[in-house]
Amino acid sequence: MAKASNATIQTTTSGIFDEVLGTCGTFEERQVGDERFNVFEKCKERLTSTLVLRGGSEQFIAESERSVHDAFMVVKHCLQSHAIVAGGGAVEMGVSNFLRSYATSIKGKGQLIITAFAKALEVIPRQLCDNAGYDSIDILSALRKIHSCSDKEDATWYGVDIVKGGICDTFEAGVWEPRDNKCNSVVAATEAACTILSIDETVINPKTQDPGGAGSPGLTGRFGGGKMTKKAKTINPMDVANMGGVPRSGNLSPGISYMKGRGGG
Repeated sequence: MAKASNATIQTTTSGIFDEVLGTCGTFEERQVGDERFNVFEKCKERLTSTLVLRGGSEQFIAESERSVHDAFMVVKHCLQSHAIVAGGGAVEMGVSNFLRSYATSIKGKGQLIITAFAKALEVIPRQLCDNAGYDSIDILSALRKIHSCSDKEDATWYGVDIVKGGICDTFEAGVWEPRDNKCNSVVAATEAACTILSIDETVINPKTQDPGGAGSPGLTGRFGGGKMTKKAKTINPMDVANMGGVPRSGNLSPGISYMKGRGGG
């Protein structure tokens, strides 16, 4: 309010003079939904503005607030970095095309690493195509072709056209991103990938050694507790063969015995 009315914030109401007072053209109290707002209009120096977001649900309002905040932050970072680049995956495709050409000049395994890095950058335009409902194979093929044309100077800013489908000059279309944000994204993603690749082993939690704990072998019952059970003794197939077949067991009636047959004694 002080910036909007060009006033000076006071900590007391005593000794107020004209120079600390603010001015505005009109002032009124308006009701928007269930809330009432004090509205200052026609200020001499418009240094601030207020946006009132309205929606049918709290989730919609929260999503609208995040969208507006993101838009403001983009403008803020653009003003701080003093440079912008085209969006829509144009920068990623341009860097990917450069890395593919650079990889051919390297011998050894390093060529495979740079080629893999170039392929990973194509995830951004591919995901934009999938989110917009277009065929990513056709669009990425067209982007690779136009970015590989060395005689076309403005091919650097060609990216995904999510409005009409296909490709377009995203810089001319007004799809911009701050240069610093793009650089930070590439650096952070590279550092994260290097950190994951540097992990040479995985530490896991071993099974409990407590006989009454859950997961102990030979225990039944809820939560791993209960009665200790014995496992059935397994029969070695070689012992069965040496005995002449399947072993016979069990009690028979008087005068009845096992008959020898194809299965053995």
